[in-house]
Amino acid sequence: MIKNRFFWIVAVICIVIDQITKSWVLQNFQLNESWPLWSGVFHLTYVRNTGAAFSLFSEDGSWLRWLSLLVSLALMAMAWFGPKLPLWDQLGYGFILGGAIGNGIDRFLYGYVVDFFDFRLIRFPVFNVADVCINVGIACLFISIFRKSQPSNGQGSRGAEGQRSRGE
Repeated sequence: MIKNRFFWIVAVICIVIDQITKSWVLQNFQLNESWPLWSGVFHLTYVRNTGAAFSLFSEDGSWLRWLSLLVSLALMAMAWFGPKLPLWDQLGYGFILGGAIGNGIDRFLYGYVVDFFDFRLIRFPVFNVADVCINVGIACLFISIFRKSQPSNGQGSRGAEGQRSRGE
């Protein structure tokens, strides 16, 4: 059995969905072409992002391809050589890996990231499936942290001490 299998499964699914959707956009859209799915609210708009999230570092984001590669290799090494991770950690890191590789592929192939989800109602920057995966991964890690901080016996912060003091 593969250690941290949910990590690997989620990462592969994210990469495949991300690359299929980007390929579809590249085959069906001209640069900056927009298709309204709900006019004024949600459009599919093909843009190129040479920077990071919110187009940060877009003047020279060529170093971002190496950052994506480094993060991806570090996550894979952690899952392969590290301990068996709890489920929420596997999911979180798997989503992040899938997103990092998805955008990393774009950076290496094209020198930019293909973005197309365009929420106009709130004037949110255009993004893609890989970006969604990274954010879902971060949410999973927050859930993992929250679950670890909860007392397992349901007795609040006193835990076993509370039992001992009542029994004495």
